[in-house]
Amino acid sequence: MADNKIALIGIGNIMFHDEGLGAYLVKYIEENYEAHPHLTIVEGGTLGFTLMTYYQEYDKIIVVGTGSKNGPVGTISSENAEEVMANEDATRKTANEVEITMMIEICSFHEDMGEVQLITMVPHDIVDVKNAMTPEALAHMPALVDETLKELKNSGIVLTRKTSQEVTFESIIDAYANPKIADFTDMSKLHS
Repeated sequence: MADNKIALIGIGNIMFHDEGLGAYLVKYIEENYEAHPHLTIVEGGTLGFTLMTYYQEYDKIIVVGTGSKNGPVGTISSENAEEVMANEDATRKTANEVEITMMIEICSFHEDMGEVQLITMVPHDIVDVKNAMTPEALAHMPALVDETLKELKNSGIVLTRKTSQEVTFESIIDAYANPKIADFTDMSKLHS
């Protein structure tokens, strides 16, 4: 699987507290790990069905976002497309879960759909309007990074940590909440 094209897509709306955790996660990986020639990182946000081309053009698609599985805040689940479809009643509680399940259903009719892996984390708050993450969910983001890196490794992608100082989740979240052109053209200014 080492030569396959892999897409890592972070989904969620950064306007609703923890809902944006997928976007923050992929930005964290992009800023703190070296680029890999077979990996495309996509901040999918709320792009919904426009992400469908990735399902058809990539060999494997790893989607990271919030989930509504039973369990305390920070509970992480990882399921492939077949498992998602088998549990579709359990994975259709949020708008993101509905869109992902529907995309898998639609793409499954085409022979050229890539392998899909959905990694989700139970959030604390996806209702209140605020560009931030709750401390309860933020505390579990390192575990979500580890789970994502593990899935990438299982897919033949081993990422190398950059030697520069870490760009923290807090600085990434702050840049999204208070955007300045310089923040998004050179995240290295956010090192803290």
